[in-house]
Amino acid sequence: MKYILYFILFFPLLVLSQSNFDKGQGLFEAGKMDQAESVFETVLRTEPSNLKAIEYLGDIAGQNKSWDKAIMYYEKLKVLKPSEANYYYKYGGALGMKALEVNKFKALGMIDDIKESFEKAIQLNSRHIDARWALIELYIKLPGIVGGSESKAIQYSNELLRLSTVDGYMSRGHIDEYFKRYTRAEQQYKKAIAVSNSVKSYQLLANLYKYKMKDSAKAEAVLQTIKKINSTSK
Repeated sequence: MKYILYFILFFPLLVLSQSNFDKGQGLFEAGKMDQAESVFETVLRTEPSNLKAIEYLGDIAGQNKSWDKAIMYYEKLKVLKPSEANYYYKYGGALGMKALEVNKFKALGMIDDIKESFEKAIQLNSRHIDARWALIELYIKLPGIVGGSESKAIQYSNELLRLSTVDGYMSRGHIDEYFKRYTRAEQQYKKAIAVSNSVKSYQLLANLYKYKMKDSAKAEAVLQTIKKINSTSK
């Protein structure tokens, strides 16, 4: 009898919560972030451990550059489901963006947490590509005195090469470009194009020509190729 009573009392609430969740998801996909946020907050009032609703709220906070809120939501996700790699990746990303906005002394104190979050994501999901990209970015931009290391960035780039050839070449090109080895970066981006023909690879090469190598003719030629790819894919 008590199970029937439970069903009668709480089933309508569960149906309403799911309805609200679907509504919030639709608003999020339509880019109506403020409305989506309000709806997902309503979902949490009846389902405080709804992982997807919490993740959406974290993503909305991130898009609004409300890093403290994003960190809070992603940290909650880590506690609720510590086996999910993406929660650590998003938490590390929000921490990293927060670090860019605070004073240098405070940012230095956040570096270890940022690294550990991305490394944990890889530990939980050995094929996590985005976490490796994030670590590459971190290691090339940090000064050596606080943990920056080109060799570690290259290590993660090599791991990417084994997981995704195009990401491996693009990441190595990105490292070379950052350290102003533009000819080598050009070669890596061309390798990425050869194995994938991806728009992202072409865009990286076009940007290299335009902004670093100051060769507008080559940049324009690559941009025209991108236009052809986009037109044929429609």
